[in-house]
Amino acid sequence: MIVDLPSTTTVAISKKLVALRQDTGAMALGRVLTLLIVVDEQDAEEAIEAANDASRQHPCRIIAVVIGNKRGQSRIDAQIRVGGDAGASEVVVLRLYGALTEHGRSVVIPLLLPDSPVVAWWPTDAPTHVAQDPIGSMAQRRITDAAEAKNPRAALKSRATAYTRGDTDLAWTRVTLWRGLLAAALDQPPFEPVTEATVTGGSDSPSTDLLAAWLAQTLRCPVRRARSRNGTGMVSVRLERRSGAIDLVRPDGSIATLSQPGQPLRRISLARRATAECLADELRRLDPDEIYEDTIRNGLARVGTKTVTASEAVREGEAPSVKDAERASRRLARSSSKASSAQMVQAPTPAPKADTGTVKEAAARQLAKAKSTAISPKAKAAKAATAPRAAKTAKAARPAKTAKTAKSTKARKA
Repeated sequence: MIVDLPSTTTVAISKKLVALRQDTGAMALGRVLTLLIVVDEQDAEEAIEAANDASRQHPCRIIAVVIGNKRGQSRIDAQIRVGGDAGASEVVVLRLYGALTEHGRSVVIPLLLPDSPVVAWWPTDAPTHVAQDPIGSMAQRRITDAAEAKNPRAALKSRATAYTRGDTDLAWTRVTLWRGLLAAALDQPPFEPVTEATVTGGSDSPSTDLLAAWLAQTLRCPVRRARSRNGTGMVSVRLERRSGAIDLVRPDGSIATLSQPGQPLRRISLARRATAECLADELRRLDPDEIYEDTIRNGLARVGTKTVTASEAVREGEAPSVKDAERASRRLARSSSKASSAQMVQAPTPAPKADTGTVKEAAARQLAKAKSTAISPKAKAAKAATAPRAAKTAKAARPAKTAKTAKSTKARKA
């Protein structure tokens, strides 16, 4: 259900929400937080859709503050979405015009859920200091996205300078799976320190910069940043140890290969994470992210600004070859497919199931055979009683027969 309220006020919006709650049920009583979205008109629908998907895991009230034309008369055009048009949340879209574009905080305060945390999200351009922004100052968590900035690296530096507890960035959330795989690889023997590392990714990828900063801050080793063409995102990571290198390479953006000494080559699903998935991860925790804080404030400075191209890093042996990893991945996929096909062909066919009549006939034959060979208990007792007498009679008769035979033999000889 979508309800439009053109040229309205926050009081009218609140009354309409109460009326919809009475008509459709207690739709807002189970919300766990208020998500504020500050976005331009051109990116509003995409951001609201991502928030709707994330709200399936975290039911919330979504208030989208859409910044319209700053010139002209001040007014609010509101839209309320509930039911199937809002996923597991309720959406209030506030389009601000004129002088109201500078007073978003005053507009949203009457619409906040009482006694619930507030999360602010800037899907595209964000203020330099989000914690000092009027809307950001009343939020427990403030989410930005450096990947959507015009200069991602400059945006990260700005975030590091103005960091306040509670800040986070979706560029950091996108490397969560990479960090988990690398940590799991280092948890296996041999437990050797990493001497150096090389992280390769797109020149416009802030996630690559954050992953390199995290490795530099966590492992306390030299980390090189190799750049590939724009739009490639995270490509590869090499961790050098005395026993050999650990290589995690994603050549095609969806399937990665993990190789390490003493272990077989493995294919891993490592697709790029959608915005809704990353947003849901950030809504899962409302406390400050200490690892992100340590990475952005201290790790970025350890990596430095000097970079090399991906091809130079491969030629120098500092980074794995993407083409070799792609060929190895295809080879492994083919061998796995052949092994599965061979197992399917060579598997023995199951024995045909016997019908009920055949089973009964076989059981009857076995029973008759057992009865014919069995001895009754009375026969066993009689046989046991006569056995000693028969043995005694045979023993007594044997000597007499032997003496008679000897006498007849002597007579014949005479």
